[in-house]
Amino acid sequence: MRITVLTVADCPNARPALERVTAALDGRAARMELLEVSDEAEAARLGMYGSPTILVDGTDPFAPPGAAPSLSCRLYRNADGTVSGVPDEIALRQALAGAATPGLHPA
Repeated sequence: MRITVLTVADCPNARPALERVTAALDGRAARMELLEVSDEAEAARLGMYGSPTILVDGTDPFAPPGAAPSLSCRLYRNADGTVSGVPDEIALRQALAGAATPGLHPA
């Protein structure tokens, strides 16, 4: 599994996103990288919908329908309706479990 965290310079949620992914992996092996995106064209090419964007095997399991690629700050809505700068650990665990299951892709 390959996990890429796309971020902009000085994003305060980049490090928490990496920490949340590490916790959600729960010891499973994955290649992780943090990639700083500097312009809109690169954001569009990579599928970045705000900072931080977490890609699992190249796909954003949290991509909002109809959203345009962006360098803006990103907020994630949790199951309880609250918002955060990173997805909650339960949602990340579900996305990672879907990626680890052949034939299934995170929604």
